Amino acid sequence: MLHVTDQIAIEEWELSEQFTRSQGPGGQNVNKVETAVELRFEAARSPNLPDPVKRRLQRLAGRRWTQDGAILILAQETRSQARNREIARDRLADLIRRATEVPKRRIATRPTLGSQRRRLKAKAVRGDVKALRARVETEE
Repeated sequence: MLHVTDQIAIEEWELSEQFTRSQGPGGQNVNKVETAVELRFEAARSPNLPDPVKRRLQRLAGRRWTQDGAILILAQETRSQARNREIARDRLADLIRRATEVPKRRIATRPTLGSQRRRLKAKAVRGDVKALRARVETEE
């Protein structure tokens, strides 16, 4: 069981792991041992996640969210399969933890009258500068 928060815990049956050969340093070890971990979490079908958390999780996961509603996390940082497994689970827990945070609603505000006047004055000054760059018409 993967504990994310006090209210959310992911069951083992919702997670599946697949081990592949890792990239990067490791010498002959890289060619022989399958140390990279691909963790798959069936997020869309998870009964432990509320719907708003699932929606935020989908947005946060980005490309890691598959079309069938699963999250794929690949970990291949270390030469140890057990450590990579731990890293992948930590990443998943962190992603779900960030999805549980409800974003603050933005309160629409209006620009102040002073800021509107300063903006229009700056635009007028800039327009005058550009007008001075124009070709001078001579009257003969």
